[in-house]
Amino acid sequence: MSVFKTQITKALAESDVIVNGTRPWDIQVHDDRLYRRIALRGSIGLGEAYMDAWWDCEQLDQFFFRVLRAGLHVKYKAPGQDLFHAFSNIFNRQTVEGALEVGERHYDIGNDLYTLMLDKRMTYTCGYWKNAKDLDEAEENKMDLVCRKLNLQKGQKILDIGCGWGSFAKFAAEKYGVHVTGVTISKEQLVLAQELCKGLDVDIQFLDYRHVTGMYDHIVSIGMFEAVGKKNFRTFMQVAHDHLKDDGLFLLHTIGGNFSDIDVDTWTDKYIFPNGILPNMHDMADSIDHLFVVEDWHNFGADYDKTLMVWHANFEKAWPELSKKYSNTFHRMWRYYLLCYAGAFRARDNQLWQIVLSKGGLLGGYESIR
Repeated sequence: MSVFKTQITKALAESDVIVNGTRPWDIQVHDDRLYRRIALRGSIGLGEAYMDAWWDCEQLDQFFFRVLRAGLHVKYKAPGQDLFHAFSNIFNRQTVEGALEVGERHYDIGNDLYTLMLDKRMTYTCGYWKNAKDLDEAEENKMDLVCRKLNLQKGQKILDIGCGWGSFAKFAAEKYGVHVTGVTISKEQLVLAQELCKGLDVDIQFLDYRHVTGMYDHIVSIGMFEAVGKKNFRTFMQVAHDHLKDDGLFLLHTIGGNFSDIDVDTWTDKYIFPNGILPNMHDMADSIDHLFVVEDWHNFGADYDKTLMVWHANFEKAWPELSKKYSNTFHRMWRYYLLCYAGAFRARDNQLWQIVLSKGGLLGGYESIR
């Protein structure tokens, strides 16, 4: 047995994963070069080897749940992993030009994929599963939760930073009678969002958040802050502050990380969300210093596990149709992405935060809505 095989087999055993075992979360190795690839390249080696069909697992979500819950990604780091994190923190990869890359490489890959994978409103963020029986209800619950946390009133002007396919803008305009300006850096999202919101008091623009104009009663950003980058956190918060009325609220919905020193996954950065960085509580606090008061901080990260599992089920169900356009390698990549992150949220390695911010603190206090 090679040194690499011994090392990886022993590490996996710490998370109750057996190489070529019989349980659904055990991995089946088809190419012994896998061990060297993981040992030398870490998460990107593991993910690329799966895309290349060097290994399989019946239940990838359960595999990742065990690996991440056991903290193997913290205990065992590939050579150069810390250097990659340092590089990501030193250089600003999320400039106006760099930010366009995630739009082109992730959100523009095809509205057909997202239409078949997501809920009926095309909401590509975590659902709120309290009292929900399916994904459609969970996503509507989430959007209504946001509206109630902001105490939306008819006729108010709302800015939606990173509006996606317009699901929140459409919901808020229909249900609460507000005007919504949504901005996105995805050309595919822009076209479909404008179509879906046609006839409503909604304005969808192709615009980077740094170029926003106007003043708004409230601001929301749902599932976009992960693409902002640590170097731009303060700029993002300053933009929100500058365009929010003095008595308004800013609701930020974002995935968050537990650690200040692990914020970039190399495989995810290369294949799924280029230039993305998960915020942590320390950096979030720094970014709002002297700008906002934290009125509420709500964590429902466990709900993302359920959301991702439904997205995966929808994706697999739609694969016979999607396979006419997308390759088998893409199939394995996308499955790996969805189930890896389902396992991560199940392990509580990733969090989902909804943070309500005000400029100077609401007089009389804020009522937390759940």
